Amino acid sequence: MGSPFQPAGSATNRVRIVVATSVMLTFISYWRAAAIVLNDLGSSAFYAAGIAEQAVGKSAPWFILGVMLFSFCVRAVYVESCSMFVRGGVYRVVKEALGGTLAKISVSALMFDYILTGPISGVSAGQYIAGLINDTMLIADTHGWVPRAVHAMFKNGTPHVNESWTAVVFAVAVTLYFWWQNTKGIQESSEKALRVMQITTVMVVLLLGWSAVTLMKAGYQSVPLPVPANLKFSPEALGFLRHTFQGQNLAGMFGLFGILIAFGHSVLAMSGEESLAQVNRELAHPKLKNLKRAAIIIAIYSFVFTGLTALLFVMIIPDSVRIPVYKDNLIAGLAMNLWGPQILRLLFRAFVVVVGFLILSGAVNTAIIGSNGVLNRVSEDGVLTDWFRRPHPRFGTSYRIVNLVVFLQLFTILASRGNVYVLGEAYAFGVIWSFTFNSLAMLVLRHKYKGERGWKVPPNFHIAGHEIPFGLASVFLVLLSTAIVNLFTKSIATVAGVSFAAVFFLIFTVSEKVNRRKHALAEQQMQEHFQLLQSDTVDRGRLGIRPGNLLVTIRDYNTLSHLKWALERTDTKDQDIVVMSARVSQFGAAAYDLATEQIFSDYEQKLFTRAVSIAESFGKHISLLVVPARDVWSAIVQTAINLESSAVVSGLSSKMTAQEQAFELGHAWEATPEPKRQFVLQIVRPDMKVDTFHIGPHTPSMKTEDVHLVHRLWLNITREAGLDDLHHHDILTEALTRFARDYAGRDKDDILKELKKTSGKTVKTRSVAAPDGRPEKPTTPLRAEEDSRRDKGDDGPPSPPIVSP
Repeated sequence: MGSPFQPAGSATNRVRIVVATSVMLTFISYWRAAAIVLNDLGSSAFYAAGIAEQAVGKSAPWFILGVMLFSFCVRAVYVESCSMFVRGGVYRVVKEALGGTLAKISVSALMFDYILTGPISGVSAGQYIAGLINDTMLIADTHGWVPRAVHAMFKNGTPHVNESWTAVVFAVAVTLYFWWQNTKGIQESSEKALRVMQITTVMVVLLLGWSAVTLMKAGYQSVPLPVPANLKFSPEALGFLRHTFQGQNLAGMFGLFGILIAFGHSVLAMSGEESLAQVNRELAHPKLKNLKRAAIIIAIYSFVFTGLTALLFVMIIPDSVRIPVYKDNLIAGLAMNLWGPQILRLLFRAFVVVVGFLILSGAVNTAIIGSNGVLNRVSEDGVLTDWFRRPHPRFGTSYRIVNLVVFLQLFTILASRGNVYVLGEAYAFGVIWSFTFNSLAMLVLRHKYKGERGWKVPPNFHIAGHEIPFGLASVFLVLLSTAIVNLFTKSIATVAGVSFAAVFFLIFTVSEKVNRRKHALAEQQMQEHFQLLQSDTVDRGRLGIRPGNLLVTIRDYNTLSHLKWALERTDTKDQDIVVMSARVSQFGAAAYDLATEQIFSDYEQKLFTRAVSIAESFGKHISLLVVPARDVWSAIVQTAINLESSAVVSGLSSKMTAQEQAFELGHAWEATPEPKRQFVLQIVRPDMKVDTFHIGPHTPSMKTEDVHLVHRLWLNITREAGLDDLHHHDILTEALTRFARDYAGRDKDDILKELKKTSGKTVKTRSVAAPDGRPEKPTTPLRAEEDSRRDKGDDGPPSPPIVSP
């Protein structure tokens, strides 16, 4: 067996493979970036306080507040790391500072964090829904609205559902839904995240305002100060130490140690920080300034939402029901104990449940996307075998990674039996250790790289010419101390987390060794046969591609008939053919410059080998281009514009019609910033029939009778006084201006009816979101004109670009 890149035919006819690693992104504002992170971070407000109070007692809200204040410092560490590595994240930072071994350990802990995020969010959402159902039934029963026959169905005579198993069923259903969405290739939307946070903000403002009224009208319960004497540790909260000490004695004997234990049981309130590193790469210019703005918004919002509501839980909800009844849905409990009519409180609770469903369900999706991104990143680095990244045969997604993540999440949900406390305690293991590794890595990088940075964690002192990173070192010591204490006081988290991390570390290590052996020979043979060029941007001049080239998109090595069609009709001596494969990337994928073994997965090797073989069979040269991208359509358009391509040739999608493909490409063209060029899209069907569409403004084809009509009008109008210098295009301009005015006015329906009669087809329109994020409005799609050659059965050569005059 030769190299997977061994070209067919003559060895002297070599094909250049050009790999561009630039990612086509739509840059977003710091408000949208903050919304994406808060959709993940804000979910902890729904369960963190209840878990903390069960572990340490009634003074837990002070520790939640302390954690939220400390999160300012942890977020500062992430800002510094992002200023050094734009495409950052824990794995990238730790590997750069501490090497591959500790990087694999850190990413194993991070994966435990992501795996637990989905189950705890889904189960918590289920608890809120089940609690609402039960309280609604109870109120209805109290008012005599429940028939007697219904009472006989329940053992205690009160209609209710089992909250734990209802939460399990709900969490499984939500996880399976997002599994299917991610298998198909779900699109991340900053617009949706912003809308969710706007709705959440309405709920938070109402909650805080109503709570203030309640405190003035009904008074409040005091919150014990966070001193050792007030700590009431449960047996589970002491972990491996529960057989040695009683909770109160431990706190009294080791005051600071008791404080650290309580702090460790509250640390999951600042989960979701890793999302900030992932979304940083999409921030608009100036990136660092906008990153700091987003970090401040996240810090203030999470402090107010998570921190202040934790205090309100204890101040307003009576002790008799707070933990016994509402421990898993405290915000709902707070809503039910506000001052005012019961029906209003129940309606507000329903609103809380809706908001909780949106934000917690979103966290389930974020967990799958984040896990997928992290594992794709380590896979591209050669740590996981290419088997994991093999694309779905229909959707082109890394479905095997998604399947693995979702399987582990479903197992966790079923094993927990809907116990939010157990999930939360285990979840904190991954949170604290990923933070600890990240801060340690940044501390090492302070000494390893002395160059200028965009920003540093303050304060920093200079003694005898040496910088002392006091702030960064303090953050690391607090995180490390908390992480070590958690090892002894969270037995479930320690056993589960260490076991999980060990298994993943073993998988990473074995896979990496297999990959190194497999790619060593492939790299040597690729250097012998191909010129590999890695570029930060798709630049025609640098890549040596002539203008007016033909861009052929490929995805499935079993459907390359459109490539054969292009090769048959193109003389590559006069016109270059560029074969492009778009690698779909999520947050964190392709997070930095790619090595040779990262560029070509097994699937891409097979795809490119098949393309090379087809080109060699025609005796023609092609250039292969890999473009990582979040959106395939934008990547195709931007690549065609950068390469000054005359036409794009594509196969017919198995999921879309030719017209739908053209519309998506046209929509991407409209959203592309200036300058941009027009080009032709040619979609080759399996029967070799070709649909041709013009992307962008172009000169329309006119029937002979239309030309005659314009000419007759010109002859008649030029007879009028003062119009003897009139041109044909003046008539067209006036006619189109009147048409546009009538279409925008009251004659729209009549015009559409006439157009239907004229064309014999239904005129379809779709809603297109404005590029500036304004509300959607109906617009006319880019005109997709089918070339007349198809009707004549003459496919002809690839069309040159058609540009409007």
